[in-house]
Amino acid sequence: KVEEVLTDGRRIITFCNGTKKEISADKRMITIRLFNGDVKKIMPDQRVIYYYADAQTTHTAYPDGLEVLQFPNNQIEKHYPDGTQEIVFPDQTVKCLYTDGSKETFFPDGTVVKVEMNGDKIVVFSDGQKEVHTAQFKRREYSDGTVKTVYCNGRQETKYPNGRLRIKDEEGNIILDKK
Repeated sequence: KVEEVLTDGRRIITFCNGTKKEISADKRMITIRLFNGDVKKIMPDQRVIYYYADAQTTHTAYPDGLEVLQFPNNQIEKHYPDGTQEIVFPDQTVKCLYTDGSKETFFPDGTVVKVEMNGDKIVVFSDGQKEVHTAQFKRREYSDGTVKTVYCNGRQETKYPNGRLRIKDEEGNIILDKK
């Protein structure tokens, strides 16, 4: 290895494989440029920033345990110390994966989809409508108060805000229409 000490106090160490290590004059920042094009920086605040040249991806590890990955397509993933993950996609959709197995997705149009760990799904649309999907039924709650439920056997039940109830059997035949 070859070590240079520059007039500004920086030290550059060049290894025989082409890797270069630069240490700042105050020894608080280290930059390592690897022979394969990767770059590792250890910052004064103890962040470690690693750039993977082949994948064009940056991985930043913070002292508190947070890790952030930035991909060339502008996707950003945050991995929190508690195991929670947050992914921001290029279209600004945000997906949160929680340690209990549930997940939430926030779409740019304001729609939110939450999936519970038991598989139940709740979709809240930007216009206030809501859908609930379970193993037993799918229910849509409209902004006017109408609630339509379709059961797994095909039976449909619609409750209107004025009190009307309409029930259809599996074939779509009306079996009750109470006004």
